[in-house]
Amino acid sequence: MTIKNLKQFQARMKKRIDNADKKMARALARSTMIVQAEAQESILSGAKSGRTYMRRGRPHTASAAGEAPANDTGVLAGGITTSVEKEDRNTLVGYVKAHASDGSGGNYAVHLEFGTQTMGARPFMQPALQKNERRIKQIFMQEGVIDK
Repeated sequence: MTIKNLKQFQARMKKRIDNADKKMARALARSTMIVQAEAQESILSGAKSGRTYMRRGRPHTASAAGEAPANDTGVLAGGITTSVEKEDRNTLVGYVKAHASDGSGGNYAVHLEFGTQTMGARPFMQPALQKNERRIKQIFMQEGVIDK
């Protein structure tokens, strides 16, 4: 069996594959930015119901376990970043990362998200993803990456 116009066929297939990578990267970028914005919003807005105490000469109300962390310095919300990276030839991954350092080099974002032995979790990343699950699916459908 021979294929007529083999070079043209191969060129069309290569273009289709290249466009698929671009569509996937665009869908991942849009989705990670939505999750980032939602996580930041949950920290920066909304009343918190934890303990109120004086901090830096002013009253500060902390979040209660189960609530998104309360904003104090903006380091946590400002430390939420996104990226889309090519892991290998066939894998694109969208990342939403939270890094907040108190200056000691540790990342306290992890302790807030998952809690510690002495503090209940104050999740902000997982709820941001879950809240936008439908919207993210719509993005992937709009970009032609997945079907309904």
